[in-house]
Amino acid sequence: MNLFDIIGPIMIGPSSSHTAGAVRLGLLARQILGEEPVKAVIDLYGSFARTCKGHGTDAALLAGLLGWRPDDGRIPRALDEAEKSGLDYSFNLAETGEFVHPNTVLFHLTGAGGRYGRIGGVSLGGGRISVNNIDGFPVELSGELNALLTMHEDRAGIVSAVSSILAEMRINIAGMRVFRRQKGGLAAMIIETDQPAGQKVRPIIAAIPGINSVRLINSIL
Repeated sequence: MNLFDIIGPIMIGPSSSHTAGAVRLGLLARQILGEEPVKAVIDLYGSFARTCKGHGTDAALLAGLLGWRPDDGRIPRALDEAEKSGLDYSFNLAETGEFVHPNTVLFHLTGAGGRYGRIGGVSLGGGRISVNNIDGFPVELSGELNALLTMHEDRAGIVSAVSSILAEMRINIAGMRVFRRQKGGLAAMIIETDQPAGQKVRPIIAAIPGINSVRLINSIL
């Protein structure tokens, strides 16, 4: 724990979990989608659903999807600004299941280029967040570091091929997680790096046999 975990983030209030955390969830979801969102269906669970108006969670989530950060003075006007920008959005209030964190959101996003993303996450308090689901894959992504996300075939050699390319380009790996639904099927890999991988890396990794997609995710801190 550091000083900022104790005093909280620099933000537009009123709540670090329901406002600042919500902005970061929207911002990280935008990064994961990899395109400008043009449509957003947002499912809110538990405390997020109950206090979305009073704590400005709805505006905060939209602010993140617009690319704003928690200290942006425009956050209270995010609903109006989203409409002006052409973002088609709607909110659904859902019941919290037995295993769902009370500050949970699930984004159904469509990008300007037609890409669709289903991204779920939670606000942990103090502005800290975790994305725990991307397109049906259980994942772990905090947004504190730059990251590279691949969807690929679950077969030998792909993980080592990607890590070798990053090593050749002198990009240091801070952490790596691989997730799959079943052996030999589709898998997801998240590699967190100390520095941004850069756009030059994307086509090189995308050319590896078995790689279906590559997305670069910038740190949201």
